[in-house]
Amino acid sequence: MEVTIERILPGGLGLAHAEGKTLMVALAAPGDRLRVRVDRVKGSVGFASIIEVLEPSPARTAPPCPYFGSCGGCDFQQLTYETQLSAKAEIIRDCLHRIGRINTVPDFNITPAPNQWRYRSRAQWQYDSVRQRLGYFESVSRNVCDVSECAVLVPELQQSLESLRHEMSEGLLPDDARYFGAVVGDQGVSVASGVRSPSVSEGTIRNISRSVNGETYNLNAESFFQTNIDLLRQLIEAAIGDASGDTAIELYSGVGLFTLPLARRFKRVIAVEENSDAATFARENLANAGLTHAEIANVDVGQWLNGEVGVPGSEKRRQTAALQIDFLLLDPPRAGAESRVIDGILQLTPKQICYVSCDPATLARDLRKIIAGGYSLDSLNAFDMFPQTHHVETIAKLTGP
Repeated sequence: MEVTIERILPGGLGLAHAEGKTLMVALAAPGDRLRVRVDRVKGSVGFASIIEVLEPSPARTAPPCPYFGSCGGCDFQQLTYETQLSAKAEIIRDCLHRIGRINTVPDFNITPAPNQWRYRSRAQWQYDSVRQRLGYFESVSRNVCDVSECAVLVPELQQSLESLRHEMSEGLLPDDARYFGAVVGDQGVSVASGVRSPSVSEGTIRNISRSVNGETYNLNAESFFQTNIDLLRQLIEAAIGDASGDTAIELYSGVGLFTLPLARRFKRVIAVEENSDAATFARENLANAGLTHAEIANVDVGQWLNGEVGVPGSEKRRQTAALQIDFLLLDPPRAGAESRVIDGILQLTPKQICYVSCDPATLARDLRKIIAGGYSLDSLNAFDMFPQTHHVETIAKLTGP
């Protein structure tokens, strides 16, 4: 059937209506006139793919990557960069209105990426040892798209990908590996297999360091760290701003990206991180910076917030309940924060909350609960940490009643 794309929806799909049906079309541009095929139907919505571009939108551009359409890594290469930014801003507004039920969304701008290509300093490559494929999952599939060159990787990671592919051709990669993670440091690259194997780096993973805004962070390929180094200084400054005071709490703190700058602003900082390796790196990074008034609780965030008996740090959590929290920052994974985490935050009644999110939908869901708890949404900032994809990083600031 023939359709015209009206706009881009959260999730990156194009919205169209035809023959009484609501359609979501992959890899479309707003204003495209297309011939599409409906691949599946869920309820009253059909999910479609493009058969032919009958009349391209002015917002459409030629994707430079030969794997575009097969590889599931990028879904915005068909859009001009200006259109990508506009679509992401609309995605944020749509989620806050529709999911968050926030009637008045603060004005905000999206800070563009300095580099639209070759920006990814962290990657995960899927490995199919049977078919000898190394790359990314195909779109809407668990099949591996074999990729020899990726247009969004920084040069150091592209070299690492080529090295792994050479090892694959020589039969040197472990059969039990499911994927390989890699991250670039100031000097060198850390690579880890998805299954620990003595055949990869003799069972060891190289540690690297990364300097950001005057701070130095030690980490490795098994640590979470932001993908786009070019925007980290602005991201940290937007998240923390001029906040200062006696006590700050950080949830999902990782290796301490925000912990170190928070410790320079507050007299006491408590950071909570469940992953033991990340917590170890965070303690090391604080020690190397000479910041002794920050502590890392290596425990599940929800358990810590609820002060569950027997949980490491639970006694300190109960002591924290008696304190006035000046600032609370959370940077959860894409799935957002659990309900018990939001409930625990509200029980602490921090003066100010900063929510750093990589998914506008889960951000909106969680903001709705926080606002219902008596907080007001003061400001938004957005950063294009992931050019050529529909993903966007958003920072929301809220103040208490």
